[in-house]
Amino acid sequence: MSFGNTTQGFIIFLLATSLLAVGATRTIVVGGSENWKLGIDYSVWANQNKPFYFNDTLVFKYDLPRENSTGYSVYLLPNLRSYATCDFSRAKLLANTTQGSREGFAYVLNKWKPYYFVSGEDNGTQCYPGMMKFFAAPTPTRH
Repeated sequence: MSFGNTTQGFIIFLLATSLLAVGATRTIVVGGSENWKLGIDYSVWANQNKPFYFNDTLVFKYDLPRENSTGYSVYLLPNLRSYATCDFSRAKLLANTTQGSREGFAYVLNKWKPYYFVSGEDNGTQCYPGMMKFFAAPTPTRH
């Protein structure tokens, strides 16, 4: 009994499925045409733009700091508790105040886990509710 053809067929099926999944990913500008800035409730924005999928790319576009503005940044907080309390003690800086200019900073949702995004400028006050924070929990497949 030979399993060669069955195994090869299964491998080809897996490769084709993987290619379809990669081709179906999206690039999403955070905040849409308004970009990443104060004055937008990003929790509402994220709710309107979900579901997010594995390998979708989020693009954070924002202006450079000005004389009267500290600018914006992108941090990834490690868990729901730090997100809820705006605790930056274990936060990871993804993009500083200059990395969002021009084409923006791109981040791929490449793991099946919740991602907690915030801006950490103004001593972290941009993180508070209704400000520059949202979470995305990508799902593995599109339906």
